Amino acid sequence: MTRSGDMSLTAPGGTVLSVVIGSRAYGLDTEESDVDRRGVFVTPTPMFWWLDKPPDHVEGPLPEQFSWEVERFCVLALEGNPVVLECLWSPLVELVTPVGERLLALRPAFLSAKAQRAFAGSAERQFRRLGPHDPPGPGGDGRRWKMAMHMIRLLLGAVHLARQGEPLIAVGAHRDRLLAVRRGETPWPEVLAWRARLLAELDEPAGRALPVRPDRAAVEEFLTEVRRSAL
Repeated sequence: MTRSGDMSLTAPGGTVLSVVIGSRAYGLDTEESDVDRRGVFVTPTPMFWWLDKPPDHVEGPLPEQFSWEVERFCVLALEGNPVVLECLWSPLVELVTPVGERLLALRPAFLSAKAQRAFAGSAERQFRRLGPHDPPGPGGDGRRWKMAMHMIRLLLGAVHLARQGEPLIAVGAHRDRLLAVRRGETPWPEVLAWRARLLAELDEPAGRALPVRPDRAAVEEFLTEVRRSAL
C-alpha cells in the first residue's frame, strides 16, 4: 500500500485511490486472470469553470485500468453500484492518499437497502443474459459459465450485505464451489438450486438492517471539502 501524494507513474494524474478488484480481490483468480485496476482521481476545481468540462472517467494507462473522477465515483456509490462499492472494500489497495483515506472512512455513508437491491439486480441481469431456458453445456461455453459464477457471487454479496451490513469481496469458503461453476463442472440444476436458496435468504428478515437511504449529506460535505482543497 502506498500512502503518499506522489502519484505512481502507472496511475492517472490526481489519483487518490487505486485498488485491484475482480477475480484477484475475490480470491477466484487463476493463472489466466487479468489484473483489474480501478481508481478515483480528483480534477483541479478551476477546470470545471470552463464550458468544456473535464472527463468524469479515464482509461489506462495500464491494461484493464479504469478510474472515475471523485464526484462521479460518489454518485455511483450512492446508487449502490456493485463494482464501485467493491472498490471501497477491496483488500488489494495499491495507492491511497490522505483524500483517499477520507473516502475509505466514508464507506458506511454509501450503504443502504438500495445497495442490496443493486447487487441482487445485477445478479438478475446476469441470469437473464445467460438464458435460463438454454443453460450452458457441461464444460462448454466458458464465457457463459463465468457469467453463472458471477451471478451466484453477486447474490452472495447481496445476502452478505443484508446480514453483515457490508459487501462481500473475498469469497473465502465459497471459492471451490464458485470455481466449479466457472469450469462448467456443476450441473445446471444445482446452480439454479443455489440461486433459489440465496434468493430465499434475501426474502428473510435481515440480520443487520441497512438504512433505507445512504447518507447523502455526509458525501456532499466530503465532496465540498475536496473541491475547496483542489482550488
